[in-house]
Amino acid sequence: MLRAGNAVACLACRSLLSPRMGLRVGVPIQKLHPLSRAIHHRYTNANSQRTPHRTAARHFTSLSRLPPRSYKYRYGGQGGHGYQQHRTFWAVRLASRLLKLRYLLLGSAVGGGYTAKKTYEEWKDMLPDLSEYQWVVPDFVWELTEQIDLEKLARALPDAEELAKLMPDLEKFGENFTFLKGLLSTETPGESALKAPEAPVAAATAASTAASPDNDKQYKKPSDKEKIDQLQEDLLRTQLKYQRMLERLEKENKELRKVVLQKDDKGIHQRKVKKSLIDLYSEVLDILSDYDSNYNTQDHLPRVVVVGDQSAGKTSVLEMIAQARIFPRGSGEMMTRSPVKVTLSEGPHHVAMFKDSGREFDLTKEEDLAALRHEIELRMRKSVKDGQTVSTETISLSVKGPGIQRMVLVDLPGVISTVTAGMAADTKETIFSISRAYMQNPNAIILCIQDGSVDAERSIVTDLVSQMDPQGKRTIFVLTKVDLAEKNLSSPSRIQQIVEGKLFPMKALGYFAVVTGKGSAGESIDSIKDYEEDFFQGSRLLRDGMLKAHQVTTKNLSLAVSDCFWKMVRESVEQQADAFKASRFNLETEWKNNYPRLRELDRNELFEKAKNEILDEVISLSQVTPKHWESILQKKLWERVSTHVIENIYLPAAQTMDSGTFNTTVDIKLKQWTDKQLPHKALEVISSEVAWETLQEEFARFMAEYKGKDQDDIFDKLKEAVKDESIKRHKWNERAMDSLRVIQHNALEDRSITDKPQWDAAIQFMEETLQSRLKDTESVIHDMVGPDWKERWMHWTNRTGDQHIRNETKNELERLLKLQEDHTAYLANDEVTTVRKNLESRGVDVDPVLIKDTWHQLYRRHFLQKALAHCNLCRRGFYYYQRHFVDSELECNDIVLFWRIQRMLVITGNTLRQQLTNTEVRRLEKNVKEVLEDFGEDTEKKTQLITGRRVQLAEDLKKVREIQEKLEAFIEALHKEK
Repeated sequence: MLRAGNAVACLACRSLLSPRMGLRVGVPIQKLHPLSRAIHHRYTNANSQRTPHRTAARHFTSLSRLPPRSYKYRYGGQGGHGYQQHRTFWAVRLASRLLKLRYLLLGSAVGGGYTAKKTYEEWKDMLPDLSEYQWVVPDFVWELTEQIDLEKLARALPDAEELAKLMPDLEKFGENFTFLKGLLSTETPGESALKAPEAPVAAATAASTAASPDNDKQYKKPSDKEKIDQLQEDLLRTQLKYQRMLERLEKENKELRKVVLQKDDKGIHQRKVKKSLIDLYSEVLDILSDYDSNYNTQDHLPRVVVVGDQSAGKTSVLEMIAQARIFPRGSGEMMTRSPVKVTLSEGPHHVAMFKDSGREFDLTKEEDLAALRHEIELRMRKSVKDGQTVSTETISLSVKGPGIQRMVLVDLPGVISTVTAGMAADTKETIFSISRAYMQNPNAIILCIQDGSVDAERSIVTDLVSQMDPQGKRTIFVLTKVDLAEKNLSSPSRIQQIVEGKLFPMKALGYFAVVTGKGSAGESIDSIKDYEEDFFQGSRLLRDGMLKAHQVTTKNLSLAVSDCFWKMVRESVEQQADAFKASRFNLETEWKNNYPRLRELDRNELFEKAKNEILDEVISLSQVTPKHWESILQKKLWERVSTHVIENIYLPAAQTMDSGTFNTTVDIKLKQWTDKQLPHKALEVISSEVAWETLQEEFARFMAEYKGKDQDDIFDKLKEAVKDESIKRHKWNERAMDSLRVIQHNALEDRSITDKPQWDAAIQFMEETLQSRLKDTESVIHDMVGPDWKERWMHWTNRTGDQHIRNETKNELERLLKLQEDHTAYLANDEVTTVRKNLESRGVDVDPVLIKDTWHQLYRRHFLQKALAHCNLCRRGFYYYQRHFVDSELECNDIVLFWRIQRMLVITGNTLRQQLTNTEVRRLEKNVKEVLEDFGEDTEKKTQLITGRRVQLAEDLKKVREIQEKLEAFIEALHKEK
């Protein structure tokens, strides 16, 4: 214990001694420990007999020649000489060994303290906020950790300046301390990769020169070049060593974070996990991508925009950052046809998911990767409109996984110089406009990708980037395919010029060189990363100092881009939130002034409201009473067949003036009608058309009636489109027509009127029909002969010449009918001649055709008037009809005909009504629902059918509110993370 105490005391006196073991200026010798005092005397005597060079070279071994320690120093009194020499010998040996180890102990303590502090600061930034996971760990653990003040512990560790003061002059000890010197002079991995450190070549040269004594003739003095090479190799070796250590620690951290996130993912105690910071930010960008503001509120939120020439390696760089082969690939073919927004974040599992889909793609499985690539390719081709090659529509994708850097990247189509066959003529201009639109955002980080394997003069994208960011304040330059470049270029210094920003006119915030492939599309990301690290470890570019260690590998690139991204986000997000807050105020003011009593319904909400109204209208259609259906069907059916029945069946048969001929003619005509000898006039075909038209008209009537019930006219176009599309999709069931034809034929064959009400109903039906025909005939005659004397006197109108001739002809033919009331329907030729001569005698020249036409209308009126009079007589004829009495005056065969027609209409209307209510209305309702569902999924359709300033204002107001709220939530989470 006493010997150990003396050694420690001597070590403590080290600060009072000079490097040559001499006493420092102003220090009295009495303050030294006795052992240190003896070392000083011994060292002073030895120096007086040796040259300075020999003393400096052998100061390690001089401790063994110390004079024997006096016994009185140990025991405070006199003692034997042998015992004193023996005790002094062990004390000197112990002191010698302790002094030999002092530098190793001191260096280890200093280096360990410095490394502990820097490692603590690095891992403090990298570890997640575990405050959300307190529920996983028992309470007493958190109480214990809260008692440990980590900040205080960190402050207690020495910083770099203090360590420099404590360190001895390590340059005096040569090659044994190269490791420790490299540790202190090398930039730590946690520092920003964008800041290029000064190469410690000059300092290392000076240190090497100082460490080599000029007077030592037994050592050959190395040249400056050898010193520099040796120091560079030591520095590179140290950097690679600690890079491997850092990777090992990061891998362990990745596994630990994965375990924590997996526990959280299982949902212990059903606790809901908050959204990550990058997910909140990505949601804001997704909303902004669809936002079209009329208030000049532009989207200036940061994102990383990846631009480059076609086949420069943009997609490969993104895949290395995302750590998965997620994009479709092609040899020289344009694969990126639309912008792809990729949100990178950390998660327990390596998965990908589209914004508008709930499916997760497991990126550790090759089949899921292939399915993801196929889905991205399909979405790109779907977004491209007919005749175009590229699209402005953004595909939103999120990728999560352990250890992935958080950021938002947008992959743009590659810039081309020539439009090839198969491309649209404006493809080149469209790609340039898309790239400019994304890069003109003053807060967008431009990741400019340049192919290192081709001549730099062939690049197009560098000029475009220079135009958008001339100062290079937000541009990061990436040189890809460096392995091919080093192999093919005769002068590797050209790569150094590119990475130093001396070859291109563009400026950049940082320059990087990466290798993103081995020449095979099937290589995995891990194998490419290993290949990249192996390449740069053996590359002369790094060994000769042309490239700095922080400028290579996609890993360093991703760290740098992530740091720059979050720095830009923190600097600009609050300003953007204020801009959207002002825009929201303007929109709300306009709404209150123009639509004070209306709710702020956007297009989707308005569509849902219109959808409910339309479905209510369809339900109302199913609630129509059977009587109403049958009445409408009978009326419409008679309107369609009445002309054929009167002109082709009734009049030809009735004008024969013979009951037997009448019945025979009627039976023949009816059978022709029902047997489809005239397909376009077949009864069942007409019935089908009538039923279908009735359904459409009733559906349209219900749709129109709802317009007057305080309904907004904003739905008119939508309802009309739904009605037309539903009717277009509806197919009438033709199978029911076969049974309908049999029913109609049987109804027309029946001649038995069973009771007086049916007889009276048939007479009423016949009178209504004949009166309608008589009214139409009189209207035709009036148009032929012109106004009568009352109209001429009251309305001051005159007849035309043709009307005058027809009026004279009418008067002459009426006299003929008065003389022969039972005249047939046709004029004989001699009668036509007589009428013509009579008119000529009065100075009226008449054509025979005109006489016949006029006769036809006059006789038709005369016949209808007689038929109506006959109907009146037949009211009392049911008694004779029932008992089959024959009375020439009361032969009511025409009443029976109209009863047969009426019965056929009733039965047909009833059958069609059953088909409508039981089948067709339900099928139409189903079609309406399908149309509404299709329209609901078609955003363009809703935009076309629901229009107006009110809709657009509500849409903008909703989106601005949502953006502002999400931005505020993101800012709050961002402040908490700080």
